[in-house]
Amino acid sequence: MSQTPLGGLIADDRTNAAIAWLLVVAIAAIGVAAFLTGGVLWATFAAVLVTLAVLPPIAFRSSLVMLPWEVLLLAGLPVLGLAVGSDRLTGHFTSYLSVAAIALVVAVELQLFTSVRMTPGFAVVFVVVTTMATAGLWALLRWSVAQTLGIPFTADHDAVMWEFVYSALAGLGAGVVFELYFRRFARHDQRLRDRSATITEADDG
Repeated sequence: MSQTPLGGLIADDRTNAAIAWLLVVAIAAIGVAAFLTGGVLWATFAAVLVTLAVLPPIAFRSSLVMLPWEVLLLAGLPVLGLAVGSDRLTGHFTSYLSVAAIALVVAVELQLFTSVRMTPGFAVVFVVVTTMATAGLWALLRWSVAQTLGIPFTADHDAVMWEFVYSALAGLGAGVVFELYFRRFARHDQRLRDRSATITEADDG
């Protein structure tokens, strides 16, 4: 398995895998329910997230190899909010935090499965820019669906502009959080290497 700074976020751990799979099943079930009740956009969102989540275990042929459950939880908050009927969890700010988490997942999987190589710092920039760009794409997608289904597009100009503000704040906030997350992960990884080196030296002695 890749040991690059980003690739190392893919964990081979039973506890992490158990929680992550529970989240994947919940997100998939809520997505199916949303599709059956006409929630095409949220069903699509859930399908994309589930697809990204199951790529690592499929690629490494192990159900234990999963993304960090914290990242999946953040990415799935709006979908999980549908199940509990929480407007806060399905609001614009939370939705763009979720997009930021998905952008991090995409960055990790690009690092693992393609020739693309990113440093943690560049990954943070990627998350911020992707989150802000998604605001425009999300508004365009909602407008296109509304036109296709013949229903009014309820967001006016000011509402769309506020969505851009929310996306910028969410992207920047997520960037800071992910930078701290990378640092914590790096410190944990360094402690494991130091411990392993100490054990090896003791065995050699």
